[in-house]
Amino acid sequence: MTAFWAEPDFDAHELVQLVHDRASGLTAIIAVHSTHLGPSAGGTRFWHYNDPAGAMRDALRLSRGMSYKNAMAGLPMGGGKAVILADEQRIKTPEMLAAFGDAVEGLGGRYVTAEDVGISEADMVAVSSRTAHVSGLPVAGEGSAGGDPGPFTAYGIYLGIKAAVAHKLGKDSLAGVHVAVQGTGSVGGGVARLLAKDGAKLTLADINASRAAALAQELGAATASTDAIMETPCDVFSPNALGAILDDAGIAGLDCAIVAGGANNQLARAGHGALLAARDILYAPDYVINAGGIISVATEYLARNQGRIGDIAEVNALVAQIPGRLEQIWQESAATGISSDVVADRMAQKLIGRG
Repeated sequence: MTAFWAEPDFDAHELVQLVHDRASGLTAIIAVHSTHLGPSAGGTRFWHYNDPAGAMRDALRLSRGMSYKNAMAGLPMGGGKAVILADEQRIKTPEMLAAFGDAVEGLGGRYVTAEDVGISEADMVAVSSRTAHVSGLPVAGEGSAGGDPGPFTAYGIYLGIKAAVAHKLGKDSLAGVHVAVQGTGSVGGGVARLLAKDGAKLTLADINASRAAALAQELGAATASTDAIMETPCDVFSPNALGAILDDAGIAGLDCAIVAGGANNQLARAGHGALLAARDILYAPDYVINAGGIISVATEYLARNQGRIGDIAEVNALVAQIPGRLEQIWQESAATGISSDVVADRMAQKLIGRG
């Protein structure tokens, strides 16, 4: 692994910490990009990387994305992210989670963690036994904020897709609109169910083919292989799995009018947003459309720190603002000729004092 400050995704991060606990076998990276607006917030990813450099790249990119996401969502939170490096068997032990909680606690509140890929609500409960700087915990009661942030992420993406269809296709209904959904886990599956209720035509794909097939049977949808889903002729391609899929080849193969989904860091590199625009494909910047989850956990955490219980109505009101932010980005992009990803980045950078 090269020095993190030499990584192309290092962006004046305030803190990058490698955590190794020999007793538990924990190896993790905690990256704090910015605390300009408040404590850095972002989930913990539990993933096996063939090359440890991939873990550092994820931590750097995802933490920067969280700075932008939290700022654009109007949250008084900065951006951070953690990655726990799993072994090939993806063994996760209580001792590892305890050691990770101790590492978060050692940062004194500069970083607030929550669920991400490979981490469950139960895992966050375990981490919370060692630190108070954690969110995404079980709900305190009916109507309370908290718990799995996935459904809120899915709801925001669904609202964003509706906004994109209205903006690009001029349709105020999703009935008959064909959406190709890549990834049918907590977020992608939630998006698909919401779209199906509105009468959208769906094609689903997942690395877990049986999961995609089961959801397709439930919703009356079609399926495609993970290799074919990006080239499926459709109105909307919705990526809801891992990132960096919109590279030269991926974009060239798209047969859609809109890209709108919840995967983080969908663009493989700077310039790919412009490549989408050149193909007249409307792009919903990922950290704007997928902010529902962090809105949920941030509302929960901030309320708890104020000695109160967060209200789910407060979360939904903030998530409902996502389409308006997207529309503002698209309008400025159309007026300036600057791709939507760059427009969003510039907005976010100003909000965190780096514009």
